[in-house]
Amino acid sequence: MRYIALIKHTKDYRGIKPPAALIEAMGAFVGENLAKGKFVDGAGLQSTHRAKKIQLRNGQLHVVDGPFTESKEIVGGFTILDVESDAEALELATQFVELHRLYAPDFEMECELRAFQTGEPGSE
Repeated sequence: MRYIALIKHTKDYRGIKPPAALIEAMGAFVGENLAKGKFVDGAGLQSTHRAKKIQLRNGQLHVVDGPFTESKEIVGGFTILDVESDAEALELATQFVELHRLYAPDFEMECELRAFQTGEPGSE
């Protein structure tokens, strides 16, 4: 089963470099899970200063340049997981967030974990 873990934080952390200890811990954690085939891909994302949003509103497309000042939270990174169960996906995502608690205790974030859709669009 494949999942995406979206790492979100407030705009207060935009452009702030994570502590070296967190980078090192994440590198070890991700490397270990890549070797096991549990992590398929993932990356941090650049600042929203370089981002664009393409919006569909009232039948019209609009392109909005970043930074997105109206955003309360920003997707700062993602990971694609390939695991056996919901429980395993939750465990890996929780371990990843725990690294942030241990090595960057002032950092506030959330991880949204979503399974890839495998059936018809709109199905569970």
